[in-house]
Parts: sequence; structure tokens; C-alpha cells
Amino acid sequence: MELSGAQIVVQSLKDEGVEHVFGYPGGSVLHIYDAIFQQEDVRHVLVRHEQGATHAADGYARATGKPGVVLVTSGPGATNAVTGIATAHLDSIPMVVITGQVPSPLIGSDAFQEVDTIGITRPCVKHNFLVKRVEDLAETMKKAFHIANTGRPGPVVVDIPKDVTDPNIKVPYEYPSKVKMRSYSPVEKGHLGQIKKAVELMMGAKRPVIYSGGGVVIGDASAELTELVQKTGFPITNTLMGLGAYPGTDNQNIGMLGMHGTYEANMAMHETDVLVAIGARFDDRVTGKIAEFCPHAKIIHIDVDPASISKNVRIDIPIVGQVKSVLNDMLRILTEREILADADALDAWWKQIESWRAVKCLEYPKSDEVIKPQFAVDTLHKVTDGGLYLTSDVGQHQMFAAQYYPFDKPRRWVNSGGLGTMGFGLPAAIGVQMAHPDATVACITGEASILMCIQELATCKQYNLPLKIILLNNGYMGMVRQWQEMFYEGRYSHSYVDALPDFVELAESFGHVGMRIDKPGELAAGFEEAFSRKDELVFIDVVVDPSENVYPMIEAGKGHHQMHLSPQQATERELA
Repeated sequence: MELSGAQIVVQSLKDEGVEHVFGYPGGSVLHIYDAIFQQEDVRHVLVRHEQGATHAADGYARATGKPGVVLVTSGPGATNAVTGIATAHLDSIPMVVITGQVPSPLIGSDAFQEVDTIGITRPCVKHNFLVKRVEDLAETMKKAFHIANTGRPGPVVVDIPKDVTDPNIKVPYEYPSKVKMRSYSPVEKGHLGQIKKAVELMMGAKRPVIYSGGGVVIGDASAELTELVQKTGFPITNTLMGLGAYPGTDNQNIGMLGMHGTYEANMAMHETDVLVAIGARFDDRVTGKIAEFCPHAKIIHIDVDPASISKNVRIDIPIVGQVKSVLNDMLRILTEREILADADALDAWWKQIESWRAVKCLEYPKSDEVIKPQFAVDTLHKVTDGGLYLTSDVGQHQMFAAQYYPFDKPRRWVNSGGLGTMGFGLPAAIGVQMAHPDATVACITGEASILMCIQELATCKQYNLPLKIILLNNGYMGMVRQWQEMFYEGRYSHSYVDALPDFVELAESFGHVGMRIDKPGELAAGFEEAFSRKDELVFIDVVVDPSENVYPMIEAGKGHHQMHLSPQQATERELA
């Protein structure tokens, strides 16, 4: 059959099994929008800002494992999308972003709504394409999806000049079943010799720790990870991005590690003799001071991306391959060889970990007068029985959610870990709800973050999305205020959010239900009422203690063993 470029774009999406596209129309993509109008298989979700489109597609991808798809126009449409593209890039989220471009003859002439989209996005994409001929469009779309969703996933931009989508120019259409690219061949299987070495090393460990990252979730390897942890009896700690890869309520899970990780997880990292890192990238929020990172440990690193190996931390046994495949090989070797851990050493190690656990680093002061943010998240977990799909914005509320809402399943926790993008939570929740229309989806946010993409409440109304938005309202940019209190002698420079709207009335003005809760005794009943409204978006303004800080905390340039604990436990505790 013969199709125009615009029709090829839409048909390619159908052939890739795409069900939702998040976008905002404009002149350069009107041919594509016209093609979308003339079919019913691909559903377009109209956002209110292109950043919202990218975050929604991102949330969709994180909740499903399928690439999120974005369609925006040239110029400001493309530049507005860059923050969301960079967010997906740093968290390795598969996304295909289709951007309009000015007609080919006008490229380079500073035409209306022209920007160099390829140049602008090059640092924050896995790859990008400028399509110059309609004959190349189908193959380019196939390559874009292939690159986005294989190896270490990431966003791919396809920049299409308007003349390439001209409805009057048609060419034969055949969507490729597969593509070959000499310069791109991601590794699937890990090196068996390296895997055997890793198994021997970790099973001979006296103080082993499994350190699991977002790559386990992205690689759909949670079942294999769970089997490995339970088969070995080793303690496991997760990164912020890896929460839910292993059940958060299981006793072998010693909690999140890193800057706001648990005391037991960070101390175990400092004292371990063999670290098994799986689908993690050793970023600065996890490692702390590199010179003091796991000083006694031999390190095994399993990752699909060879560029991540020994990038930040020197690795003793690197294994490049798909996490799922490598873990299956590990499990097979363990079974075939009947290799057992040193039971006495492991028992002693667990006793040490339990002594660190006894510090109860996540305990917080209770109050009958003011809602503590920790109590709010704790109550949310109890009321929902841990069953939410929960998106988060960035700030103290994000860390409180990570600490006090344990996830037992993967793809339930959706947040911006690498870029730390305020404004992510609400549009990401839109994407999650579109992916799982019958699920209960909530967004936890702060009064500063929510205002960055507040316009997407209109998108929620248009599509009748029954999200539950939990605003932990402390009147500050909470994490900025915390740093200013701890490291700038309490000089709160521009971290107080003045002139806040009435969030209840604001939600109601968009046609949603608004609630305000400011007493601890009313919190559980308020949450129960909100979640009982199955078909309505409920915006819950929870007024919390403005002075609470997130603990534990490792400040920049310190090691895992140098944590600020809460004032109730210690101002600072340092153990060698």
C-alpha cells in the first residue's frame, strides 16, 4: 500500500503496538495530527504543556515496560519537551519522541518556530534522527523503537520536517520486521566464565550484600532477583530507582541505601566484603565519598551497559549482559553445583545487621497537634495496604515516600531519580493511569513541585482520570530548607514559598474534589474518604510540620558510615 509520511508515522505506531500517544499539536505536525484523527487504534492524549507530555509518556513506560510515545511540534514544542527527555535519559526509560520540524528547504534559515532539535537533544537522548526523505521514514521509526527499547533503554528523538509528512506525497509502505545496525549491537548474554567467577566469589563471602538498582525493574528481572536473594539468604538493599524490585516488607530487605538510606543498609555497605551490584550505576547519591565506598569489598557488577562498568567505582568482576539472563545463569550454576554459603559467617553477619536495625533509624516523634510528613506516608500505606501505583515529585516528600511506603512489586514506584525533576509527579501519574485504567494511582507531591505542572489537572478532567493527589504542604521548598538549615546556618534564602494558592479551591476550579487535612486524628479517615471516591480525582492538601527533616542523611563528601541521624537518636554518629 502507498501512504503519506504522516500516515506512515501513524501506521508505524500501530505496527509497534502503540496504544497511547501523549502530545500537543502545532503547525509542523498538523499533517500527523490529521492522520491521527482519521483512525481509532492509536489514542492521543492531549496534555497542556509539552513537558507534561514527556513525563506522562515516561510514567506510562515505567508502569508498563513499553516505550512511551510523544508527539510535539517544532521550536518551543521541542524545547519544552527537553526536560522530560533528559529525565527519561538519566533513568534509562524507553521513549520515542516525534518532533515536528520546519520544511526541509527552510532548515538553517531561522524560520518561524525553527530550532536545531537534533543539536539541542543530542546530550540527553540515546539517539536522534532527522528524517530527510519520506522513503526513509518507516525504517527510521523501526530503528527508533528498537534503540529505545533494547540494551540500556532510553529516549530517541525522531525529528520530521513538515514536507516529509505532506499528505500529497505517497510512497510504498512496508514496515521492517527487524533492523540491522552495524554500530549498535547490545549484549544479551553475560560471559559464562565471568558469571562462574562471580558465583564462587559471592558464595565464599563472609559479609555479602546484594545492591539492586533500577536496571532490575527496567529489565523485568524482579522474579529472578527475588529467587537469588532467597536462595542465598543474603541481605539486599535497593536504590531509589530499584524500590519494588524485591519485596520491601521482606525481612531480607534492609532498606534503601545512599544519601537518605537506612542506617542498616549504609552500614552493611560500609562493612561488606563482597558486593553484588545488579542493574545499578553507582551514582553519587548512592556511593557518597568514592574513596570510602565499600572499603573492604570485592565488587561484582552486572549491567547491560558496558559504559557503566568501572565508570565511578573500580569493579573486580564485571559482567555485561541483560540482568534477567545473567541472573538465570547464576541461579542455574548455584543449583547445578549445589554451592552453599558459609552458614556460620552469614548468621554472624545477620546478627550484626540486626544490631544496626535496632537503632530504628526511621522512627520519628509522634504528635497529636501537627501532622508529621512521615506519619502521613505511613498512614497512606496502611489505608491503601501498600497497593498503590505511586508517582512522586522531587523533594522531601519523595524521600519520605521512599522510606515509609514499602513496595512489594516492581513498576509501582514511579519517580525522577537521576535528574530530580520537580513537576514530574502529576503528569507521570496521568501516564500510569492511562496504562492501568482500573488501578488505584496516586501522586505524592509538595506545594512547590505541584505548581510546576499544575495545568495538567485540566488533562485529568478531560479524560476523567480518578487520580489521588496527596500534597504534603509544609510551606517551604522542603529539601532546600533542610540543606539551608544544616549547612547554611539557617539562612533560608528564597526557600519559603509565599503567595500559595488555596489548593482546595484550585482543584475545585478544575472540576475536581478538594480536601484539606490539618489534624493527625483526621488523616486516616480523610484518606479513606478520598480513596472511596473511585471515579473522581481527589486533591488532598495535607498540612504538615514545616520543620521536619529527612533522616538519615549522608552529606556530600562523606562515607556511608557517616550519617546524620534524627536529633532524637543522635546529632551525628560516626562508626569506623
